[in-house]
Amino acid sequence: MTTALTRRQILTAAAAAGLAVPFGGAGWAAPARARLTLPAPTGPHRVGTVTLHLAGGPGRRELMAGLWYPAAGRPLRHPVAPWMTPASLRALLGDNGFDPDAAAGPRTAGHQGAAVLRGHGRLPVILFSHGAGGHRSETTIVVQELASHGYVVVTVDHTGDAYTEFPGGRVVVPDEDASFTPWDSAADMVFVLDRLDDIAAGLAGALDLDRVGMYGWSKGATSTALVMNEDRRVRAGLSLDGPMQSQPPVTGLRRPFMLMTAEFSRAAEPSVEEFWSKLRGWRLNVQADGALHGAYCDHQWLIPQLAAITGMSDEELAGWIGTLDPGRAVRIQQAYPLAFFDLHLRHRRQRLLEGPSPAFPEVRYLP
Repeated sequence: MTTALTRRQILTAAAAAGLAVPFGGAGWAAPARARLTLPAPTGPHRVGTVTLHLAGGPGRRELMAGLWYPAAGRPLRHPVAPWMTPASLRALLGDNGFDPDAAAGPRTAGHQGAAVLRGHGRLPVILFSHGAGGHRSETTIVVQELASHGYVVVTVDHTGDAYTEFPGGRVVVPDEDASFTPWDSAADMVFVLDRLDDIAAGLAGALDLDRVGMYGWSKGATSTALVMNEDRRVRAGLSLDGPMQSQPPVTGLRRPFMLMTAEFSRAAEPSVEEFWSKLRGWRLNVQADGALHGAYCDHQWLIPQLAAITGMSDEELAGWIGTLDPGRAVRIQQAYPLAFFDLHLRHRRQRLLEGPSPAFPEVRYLP
């Protein structure tokens, strides 16, 4: 069986998405209201992005995906991308009782249709799988940080378990009557893996398909482990507070795997401890003090901004984000996934992953 998130955790995702009313194309006017922001990535490269419609074959769902990459040329001439489309965002908000007009949404760092960076060799690839009833934008802070440091990141909406919009304006929302397991998410990601050759051709061969990693948040972290169980093309996996519950269960791996735990810690969730005990390759478990389930996602940064606008009490806000400072959470999100993939896909030593760091005193390294 799968682990269901609590209603509070699901609403956390909805609240974060509610901050992001996407900005559109020509003729669009910004509403007269406060605009939420995302932190800028820290890497040396500008970021480009395109939206992909992956048509499903027999036995496959059609999927919407985002492609994020280091950009070349003059990317600022290209419009920046929305966090979600307006229609899918409004569907998500309506399902969760939020007012979509509370604030104007943040703009991402991704410039739509910008040229991909060349001259730096082929670029390693990272896949992202989202949580239950979520969307591919949940970890945009992490995604654009990786892209700014020279990675190509493919984010995927799991049709049937996501808020997504297809070409022509067709909006699809999570099907509450359907059983959508981490194995279903994993099947989507294998389908995307199978399409990477086509995606690489579209980027003029810029992708290095011998260096592929994957990460996920919550249920997406479980699907990351399941994909690695079945497919050796993924060389390194990262869990952002995944429950690691599925049937059949996830098993051990001999390739690198890292856990960034919060509410689904090894002490609190037996399935996480069992998964950890079966890992036979490089492994690391870190945990930030005061972190709740959304601590390693955009939620941690966006919800406090909404709280300031709506007059949420300190107690209510703490119920959403715990006690981990949002600015510190952003630095953790930017530093640790990048260090993990730099170590295992680029083979660059990362002292950050070798033990407690004075730069991150709130992060514990769990034996």
